[in-house]
Amino acid sequence: MNKHVLVIGFARSGAAVASLLLNEGAQVTVSDPKMDVTNEDVVALQARGATFTTEQTTALLTGVDLVVKNPGILYTIPVLVAAKDAGIPIVVEVAVAQKYIRGEWIALTGSNGKTTTTEMIAAVLRTQATADHQIVVAGNIGTPVSEVAPSLRDTDTLVTELSSFQLMGMPEAKPNIAIITNIFASHLDYHGSRENYVAAKMGITKNQTADDYLVINYDRAEWRELAQQTAATVVPVSRLDNSEDGAYEHDGQLYYQGELVMAAAELGVPGDHNVENTLVAIAVGKLRHVPTNDIAEALRRFTGVEHRLQFVGTFDGRQVYNDSKATDIEATEMALSGFTAPVVLLAGGLDRGDDQMRLLQAMKAHVKALIVFGQTADKVAAVGEALAIPVVHATDAPAAVAPAFELSEPGDIVLLSPAAASWDQFPNFETRGDLFVAAVQAHATKD
Repeated sequence: MNKHVLVIGFARSGAAVASLLLNEGAQVTVSDPKMDVTNEDVVALQARGATFTTEQTTALLTGVDLVVKNPGILYTIPVLVAAKDAGIPIVVEVAVAQKYIRGEWIALTGSNGKTTTTEMIAAVLRTQATADHQIVVAGNIGTPVSEVAPSLRDTDTLVTELSSFQLMGMPEAKPNIAIITNIFASHLDYHGSRENYVAAKMGITKNQTADDYLVINYDRAEWRELAQQTAATVVPVSRLDNSEDGAYEHDGQLYYQGELVMAAAELGVPGDHNVENTLVAIAVGKLRHVPTNDIAEALRRFTGVEHRLQFVGTFDGRQVYNDSKATDIEATEMALSGFTAPVVLLAGGLDRGDDQMRLLQAMKAHVKALIVFGQTADKVAAVGEALAIPVVHATDAPAAVAPAFELSEPGDIVLLSPAAASWDQFPNFETRGDLFVAAVQAHATKD
């Protein structure tokens, strides 16, 4: 490979794809205004021939054959606009790594539940794993595909979580099994319109053929209509019993094409949304010929994913949950729907212009008190005030812990589910969740 590649953004995926491109013999330039040039990954890649700069001008495009951008970077920044105008291809890290994928490729997207469902699928498939058949998880879930794809074998299975940002930069995506868990209104600040957002999500299936599968939620008319736009074999999942052609719930029991798999009450994670996630895992398990008993046992043992409605523990009689990954309103609505006990909700974060009043019905049914913080604090507080429940302002999620315990009592739920991204106060949702959990533990151990 004798190409000059410009990598825009040096997060973990940028480091991974830069390394992969160097292995291919490419000339690599990495641009990131916020980059720490003393970072050990920067130093190591420089030693291998990569060039690094904190500049991000159009002059960097001279002689460039390909641009690889961090998925979260807007296409409207000047260097990317200039690249597009010059006809230089712009892709994301996964697109570069895709040619190395061997064996079976399972790819999942959706507005909510992606990470939990990805891990559920992996848990089910790993019941059949052997030394010659490994289940590898990568993508938006944390590990870049570039780090694992070159080592894949024909007998392995790769399970990837893909965001709408990634799918926009993957024109040739063609997984053997594609999954759409749901599509709500999300990331409109990035995509510009819901139509564009939906189109990005549908990129997961646009190159599939009848030999491939699309597992898709059938519980909304829009999603059923989207299922008509694929050439793949459609496998529906439905919590509302809208189809028996795939995985579905009926009278509290979970089935696949008429075969009973398990009771919903046996699941190790709470909430209707986790029933939907489970139905996806059941469908994929059955498509991959996993025995029904093994599917059920894996899902009974599955207790959730860190920062995704993660059970932190019981403290002073309160059950505490960390749902820092709830970065939009629908995710928080889903989290609230999983509880019957009164909830003290901790919410707030980056203001993307969403109407927080959309939370009113879910909060009315479940929330007894509200702690707010971040850019959306006043908007979320207005929902609590409309419901005439106690509202307290805190500086951030960790600072919300003390008042949450004061407003709750034994038997209550203390739930961090922000309904907003973390970037107004934290570098990512993981940091927000970690600091919240640390604050809970510190509160519980203080004199």
